[in-house]
Order: sequence, then C-alpha cells, then structure tokens
Amino acid sequence: MRKIAVAMAKGGVGKTTTAVNLAHGLASRGQRVLLVDCDTQGQAAKFLGQKPEFGLYEFITERQENGQVIARNETLHRTRENLWLLDGGIRLVELKNWLGEQPRDIRQTVLAQKLVPRQGALDYLIFDCAPGWDVLSVNILMAATEVLCPVALQGPSLEGLKTFFRYLQSAQKINQQLRLEYILPTMFDRRTRHSYQMLSQLKKHFARQMCDPIHYSVRLAEAPTLGRTIFEYRSSNRGAFDYENLVRRIMKNGSQEQGQP
Repeated sequence: MRKIAVAMAKGGVGKTTTAVNLAHGLASRGQRVLLVDCDTQGQAAKFLGQKPEFGLYEFITERQENGQVIARNETLHRTRENLWLLDGGIRLVELKNWLGEQPRDIRQTVLAQKLVPRQGALDYLIFDCAPGWDVLSVNILMAATEVLCPVALQGPSLEGLKTFFRYLQSAQKINQQLRLEYILPTMFDRRTRHSYQMLSQLKKHFARQMCDPIHYSVRLAEAPTLGRTIFEYRSSNRGAFDYENLVRRIMKNGSQEQGQP
C-alpha cells in the first residue's frame, strides 16, 4: 500500500483539488483508495458532494463528541466505487488538542499506529494536508512515505515551497522512509510569461520529481461546487486530461515520460 501526502506550506495552491481528483482517478482505475482529509475546513467531503457523520476525529479518538465509543469502521465513509473518505472539518481542532495531551514519545506517531488497514484492504492512502505545521501535520508525515507537493505557478509559491522543505527535513529525521516524490505545478496559464518562468525554475531544481502541469481551468473551479470531480463534471476538459496524466504518473511510480505544457 502506498501512502501519499498531498502537502504544501502555502494555501490556495490546489491541494484539495489534487487530492480529490487523484483519489477518484485512482479509484476509477480499480485501485482501492482511502482519502484522509486533514484540514479543519473539511473541503474534501464538499468537493465529493458528501456529508459524513463521522471522520478522522472519531477514527483516532474512537469517541464521538458526546463521549460515546465508536467503532473505527463506522468512521469510514464510502463516496464512490473503490473510494472511501475519512472526513476532516472543525472537529480536527479538538483532535489536535487531544494529540497534544498524549505522551511525548507517541504523540507524533498516533496516526501511523492507528491507520493500519488489514493486509490487502487498500492500495492507496491519500492525505489532504492543511497548510502550516502543527501536531497533526507531523502525524501525517510520520504516517506517509511519499509527498506530492502542488506548487501554484502564480505569486510567491516558491517561498511556500522553501518553507515546506524545512518541515519535510524535520519530519525525515524521524521518518526516514519519507520522500519528496512529486512536484506538481498547478494553475499553469499559457497566456502568461510568469507561468513559463516559474515552470522553468521548478524543472531546473526538481527534474526527477517534476510532473506535467495542471493547466488553469474554470471547470476545475466549478466542479467542487456541484460535488463532483473533474472526471464526472467535464471528462473532456483539459483539467481532466491533466489529472488523468497525474494518475498514470503515480501508478507508474514516477516512470512516465513527460509531455509538453
């Protein structure tokens, strides 16, 4: 089973869009996928048109908000064929407090210890990470083995990438299996020189990890408002083509030949 964290220190770079469309794309190809929403905004469920009753808070603590015990399998919400969701949302604020109260020697690895599917049950764990750095962020990077880092080709995104590297290096001191495997340029706009300049910079520094860019698309922004992935909303759109390209790249474990932007 592969465990991929979709992570970046900066917000607004397409993390949830990427996590949701990647998860659904993999599931559509017959892979069994669990999408774990680790953001207090709880956007993954909205992007998929779902309203789960329980989520990651209940999964980790094994308690409902009223204190009643809950079985972990009740917290897994089936959203599509081969695709399950552990919901995030505002309850994660309380989860972070709960994690902070755990003994120092285990608080960073609680998620890794609890999120262990039975043999052969899943093919992929996809973590949709929040920006920033806290006890939950550390738990995710302790549980993951691969990092996919979306980088918007707009504004000061490269500064966010530098900040994230510091987080990643700290995590790698503990989780030596963790690797930055994919850099995904997002919001690529053919009409602007800036997009090409930023893309060139990324290619210069991350030749091995570079993925083909996700082009800017109004349809990608519209799909979540209807609770659909881009594959369901506009399968012929450039955004669907780009994310299908990413799915193939991931499934080939980075061996896909790169196309042209």
